[in-house]
Amino acid sequence: MKTSVKLLLLSVFVSNMAMAQTVVKLYPGAIPGAKPAPADYKELPVQENGMVRATSKVTDPTLTVFLPAKEKATGAAVIICPGGGYAMLAIGHEGFDVAKKFNEIGVAAFVLKYRLPSDLIMADKSFGPLQDVQQAMYLVRRDASKYGINPSKIGIMGFSAGGHLASSLTVHYGDVKIPNKENLSLRPDFSILIYPVISFLQSPHVGSAQNLLGVGGTDAQKTYFSNDKAVNAKTPPTFLVHANDDDVVPVENSILFDQALVKNKVPVETHLYQSGGHGFGLNNKTTDSPWFDLLKSWLTTNKIIQ
Repeated sequence: MKTSVKLLLLSVFVSNMAMAQTVVKLYPGAIPGAKPAPADYKELPVQENGMVRATSKVTDPTLTVFLPAKEKATGAAVIICPGGGYAMLAIGHEGFDVAKKFNEIGVAAFVLKYRLPSDLIMADKSFGPLQDVQQAMYLVRRDASKYGINPSKIGIMGFSAGGHLASSLTVHYGDVKIPNKENLSLRPDFSILIYPVISFLQSPHVGSAQNLLGVGGTDAQKTYFSNDKAVNAKTPPTFLVHANDDDVVPVENSILFDQALVKNKVPVETHLYQSGGHGFGLNNKTTDSPWFDLLKSWLTTNKIIQ
């Protein structure tokens, strides 16, 4: 009996070790385009049961690494951008919880704690978050062998405003805003967008647009960051989820991106729930059809996982 208990405890310990996370600084040195933060500009984490579930005023962006157990690992990886209207990060239910779910299906996950746009800490706040997501893709692809990842199976994912950031990388990966001496490709191999902000021109989420561009954002800025406008034949395959009754980020955002992808003959699968509102994370309580199960099937169909 004692031997059985010891074996059980050992198996739990090994399992927990396989799921252990490390936190990696996004920039080893100076952050491009950053300004010294004022003394009172401090990160504001919100904890629940001892775990960080949200945060704001990020000055030191990071990646939290979630690796699957070796026997489950598929070689695929995803970088996750939590939402929060470019004002905060819902890093718990739109970051850490999702990363653990990916580990269950053998996918490595990297939760991006990105800087939120602010004139106080950025020379050009409109490009600060895009720099961070480009840097995240650069690091994960550069260090793919270290993490046991196939460098041609690294995707991007985002929720709400994090979906806007993810879709910005999806279409603007070639507009490089970071040092990249190895000239590594910053193109995601696939894109997963959950109730994303897409357009600053049609059915926009005004809060996200104003936080990123300011109240006086120019027409050129709004067009650049209306990511459906930049879709082309080289845009990565994309999986979209939205609820028709979303009264925060209108469902038209996902529809616009879907239509642009179809027009350019890019593989896309879009799931529109009858209801669910906004910000449901992994669990849309109005349906018995979890989108993560649908995503797993899509990843398998597209040979991203086996």
